[in-house]
Amino acid sequence: MRRRSLSPLGETEMEVLNHVWTLGEATVAAVRDRILEERDIAYTTVMTVMKKLAGKGFLRFDSDGGTYVYGAARPPEEVRQEILEGLLDSVFQGSRTALVQTLVQGQGMSAAEREELLDLVETLAGERGGTDG
Repeated sequence: MRRRSLSPLGETEMEVLNHVWTLGEATVAAVRDRILEERDIAYTTVMTVMKKLAGKGFLRFDSDGGTYVYGAARPPEEVRQEILEGLLDSVFQGSRTALVQTLVQGQGMSAAEREELLDLVETLAGERGGTDG
C-alpha cells in the first residue's frame, strides 16, 4: 500500500512556490539563483519542479521570447489554507484546538509570537462579543 502524503506539495515544490510568491514572477534561473543561496540544486531540477507546479495548477507561465516566465496561479493564503486543512484532518482529526495547542505548547515560540497570538485571540473575542447597536 502506498503512503499518502500529508501535503499535496513536496518540500522542493513548496520551496520553489515560496520563491515565486516572493518574486511575483520568475524564470527558472531566478528561482534557482535564490535556492543556490541556501543549497546546491540543478537547473533542470528547478525547471522540472516548476513545470510540475504548473501542471498541478499552482503556477501559470507565459513565454517571453523563448524564456518561460512563471507566476502564481493561486494566492499563498489559499494554498496554505488547503495544506493546513489537510494536516488538520489527517493529524489532528479536525480539531483546531489541538492544532493551536500543539503550536503554542511546542518549543520555539518566541515571546513576541506569543504576544501576537494573544492579540489575535483578543481581537477574535472582541468580534464574537460585538455590540448590537
